[in-house]
Order: sequence, then structure tokens, then C-alpha cells
Amino acid sequence: MALTVVLSGCNNTNDLELKTGDLLFRGKTPSSLSTAIDDVTQTGEGKHFSHVGIVEINDCQVFVIHAEGMSGVCRESLNAFLSDDKGENFYVEAYRLGAKWSGGISEAIQRASGVIGEPYNYTYIIEDSGYYCSELIWYAFAPDSVFSLEPMTFKDPATGDFHEGWMEHYKKLGIAIPEGMPGCNPNGMAASDKLEFLGVVN
Repeated sequence: MALTVVLSGCNNTNDLELKTGDLLFRGKTPSSLSTAIDDVTQTGEGKHFSHVGIVEINDCQVFVIHAEGMSGVCRESLNAFLSDDKGENFYVEAYRLGAKWSGGISEAIQRASGVIGEPYNYTYIIEDSGYYCSELIWYAFAPDSVFSLEPMTFKDPATGDFHEGWMEHYKKLGIAIPEGMPGCNPNGMAASDKLEFLGVVN
């Protein structure tokens, strides 16, 4: 199923059919965690994402399944995903899997839906309970190996030292920074050659 929404791309506004399985990437926010994610995961593509969710369309309504903070893995309306609790809109880009990889979308939605209610994984260690946002997307498409895990880094690329935000984060958790352990992130996923850019969601 598809639903037409207003997207803008290349400075033009177009009607485009948003489909189940499309991925929505949110730009970084002023929060310390969002900034820390973006600062250490740049890919050279000029994108600054810190969050991602997957679209599901039911009865002509657009929902997004994603994992976020206190909510954990949840399903919410597109409008809720696009704005914060103060009504301020996030910057969001839409991407679609190429035809070669689209066959597993139904199973991916089932897998993502099956873990709704699981907590957010604040350690970012794959083996730990819960899911962080890109981990959820990786997990959803894991049977088809759409996305791969790569060694994580929590170091500031400008200095080569651990990012201050991540040092504070893991100090609060009371665990060592999982430098080099397998993981994934929104910037890396958005740069995948398996995805096609659709536009900026208004």
C-alpha cells in the first residue's frame, strides 16, 4: 500500500507515494545524545542524521515504527514522528530500498512490530536488551542482510579522542565505552547504495 504525501526534493515540491518499508531519517537535534551520535558517525555524504524509523501504512494512515528514548520501540503516527513535544518540526528525509532489496519488506515490518514495547538500548551494544533506532532497522532486515554491522567508534574525528558527550554517557551507565564493537548508525544507513533518496518530508 502507498499513500501520497507532500515531499520536497531538489528545491521542488512534489507529490510522492510514501510506501510501507520506506525509511525516514531525522536530522540531529540540539540534545547532547543526538549531537554525540552525529558528531562521530559522519560519512562524508554531508548528511547529519541521528534517528531513523520505518514506515508502515495501515488503512490509509501512515505510521512509523522506531526506537526512541523513554518510549523504546514504538509505533506512532507520521505527524508525531515529524515533530517534537513542543510542536517544532524535525528535518526528515525519506529513502526507499532499491528493487533488489524490497522483497523482504513485509517480513521486516513483522519483525519490527514484533518487538514493539521493548526498551531503548542505551548501551548501543547489540547483545544487550532492547533496541536503539538503527539497530531496530538492522534487525528488521537482518534475514536479507540489507544492512551490515561495522565497528563502532565514539571518538571525535577532529581530535581522535573520545567524544566528551559519549564519555559522559557511559560514565552515567557505569560501563566502558564499547569502542570497536559491532553496531550501526543512521548516517551510515542513509549512505547505503541500497537506498534511493526520495525527498525531504514537509
